[in-house]
Amino acid sequence: MATMQVSEKMEKKNLGQPDEKRSFEKGCVELVTLEGVTFGRATLQPGWSWSTCVKPLVNTESCGAAHLQYHVAGRLRVRMDDGSEDEFGPGDVSLLPPGHDAWVVGNEPVVVMDVTGMTNYARKA
Repeated sequence: MATMQVSEKMEKKNLGQPDEKRSFEKGCVELVTLEGVTFGRATLQPGWSWSTCVKPLVNTESCGAAHLQYHVAGRLRVRMDDGSEDEFGPGDVSLLPPGHDAWVVGNEPVVVMDVTGMTNYARKA
């Protein structure tokens, strides 16, 4: 079993001043990395969907990222390539394997914190 190398000093970063920010139609992700772990905060506006706002950037049929995320605000509907669907809202923690589409439900922006799937998310192909 691999062990994580832990720093000998305390570190702090703030998503308000991210290491990197990627913007795309109706949304953005803000990224900070500590000890090789990238935290991503995605903010997705009403009308956002992966298939219309991110797919044109990455040129894949569905999202190829695996996401482990905490849902802070708004409602997000997800459809897996196998046709299964679920909806997530504030307080939910979700595990989404690669192979899905997603879209904002309603008129409130979606905010999610992701700890696995944002390193290469929405990078141009």
